[in-house]
Amino acid sequence: MKSLPQRMCVACREMREKSQLVRVVKSGDNIFVDITDKAQGRGAYVCKSAECIKKLVKTKALNRTFKRDVPQEVYLRLEDVINER
Repeated sequence: MKSLPQRMCVACREMREKSQLVRVVKSGDNIFVDITDKAQGRGAYVCKSAECIKKLVKTKALNRTFKRDVPQEVYLRLEDVINER
């Protein structure tokens, strides 16, 4: 049986299956939500839960991960993605 890929959420730091997470990518100067999981660049994963998104905004974990300020639009897009489930 094939094992499922595991990734760590940057907000809650828990290991989860890749399918339970949303990927945020830094590619060049752009930071965006990657709903295809195939975009090139440095990726960070966040749980598909409102609690993790709130914690992500509060702790500025994406800013630390990507070593730059993350635009507010990225956080708004993350909220849209988890609400679409």
